[in-house]
Amino acid sequence: MSTTLILFKPDAVEKNLVGEVLGRYQKEGFVIRGMKMMQLTPELLAEHYAHITDRPFYPRLIQFMTSAPVIALALEGDNVIERVREILGATDSPQAEEGTIRREFGINSMFNICHASDSPEAAEVELKRFFSEDEIFSFGAEDYLK
Repeated sequence: MSTTLILFKPDAVEKNLVGEVLGRYQKEGFVIRGMKMMQLTPELLAEHYAHITDRPFYPRLIQFMTSAPVIALALEGDNVIERVREILGATDSPQAEEGTIRREFGINSMFNICHASDSPEAAEVELKRFFSEDEIFSFGAEDYLK
């Protein structure tokens, strides 16, 4: 079992797609361990996107990611990082495979519905960036369902 970070970007929130996309993840058997709506700041985004701050599209990305709230999601499951990225599809929405979230709902590589951690190392860092320890839950609800 592992946990990954997903950010529902402003386009997902504004298009009211969060429930539909979240439902797809839950149908795969993934379990929500944390979820919150938040307004991102340029400072937090500078940390999150530190690897691309020199790119020409960076100012536009910051403008987009601060244009509306996002929803941060901590999702747990077997091979969750790889499986979430497969369900989500390629970063550039028109290049994503048919049936993926980005192909169905995204527009391009920026307006592409969700960010998802791309490795266990990234997930660990990103989860700590967007959630405090007391905002990620581990519970035994499955024990009550027996």
